[in-house]
Amino acid sequence: MSINTERDVEANLQIGPTNQGFVRIFVEAGGTEIPMDFSPDEAREIAEEILAAAQTAQQVSK
Repeated sequence: MSINTERDVEANLQIGPTNQGFVRIFVEAGGTEIPMDFSPDEAREIAEEILAAAQTAQQVSK
């Protein structure tokens, strides 16, 4: 499996702050729940990576 392998899986994604000062990315799919907590700095790095990937994907789709 790789990032380019398509799958027919539905998932719910939630992102928000926790009451302990972290940013939580919460993924639920097929009865499995995956909570991932990140410091604010880590969350900013992830956001930057997502934006960079979006820019690259936009260039590929042109």
